[in-house]
Amino acid sequence: MLKSGTARHKAPAPRVFARAGVLAAAVGAALGSAVPTAVAAEQGGAGKTGGDVAMEGLVDGLTAPARGTVRGTGVALGSALKTVNDLQLDPLANTGTDPLDNSIGTQIADFRPLSTAAVTGPLARGASLGDLPLVGPLATKATDTLRG
Repeated sequence: MLKSGTARHKAPAPRVFARAGVLAAAVGAALGSAVPTAVAAEQGGAGKTGGDVAMEGLVDGLTAPARGTVRGTGVALGSALKTVNDLQLDPLANTGTDPLDNSIGTQIADFRPLSTAAVTGPLARGASLGDLPLVGPLATKATDTLRG
């Protein structure tokens, strides 16, 4: 039988995984007990053990970058939406060819007159999303909240 020039790769022995597990456990135990209780008292946790302070530090170290990323994304999204919030919705507003500049109204007997000008009027005058009666305050509040 002919042998090819490639050697077979052996899987790592189970002993390697066992040693890695023991090493990880030892490091975890050292981190949990190496923080003195004085640090806990200094941080305002007089009844906290060194392990508790270490765990809080670990959690804070892992979550702080995520909080910063979420905050930065919110500010960027809020700034982008603020720009969209201020854009004129009807590009033909205040021109002679604006189809939204037309309105229809009617009055029956002595009732109040009804007209479509309340709906199309702000758009025909060149309103932006933030200027609309119902949607505007919500869009402005959302962009302000995101921008922080």
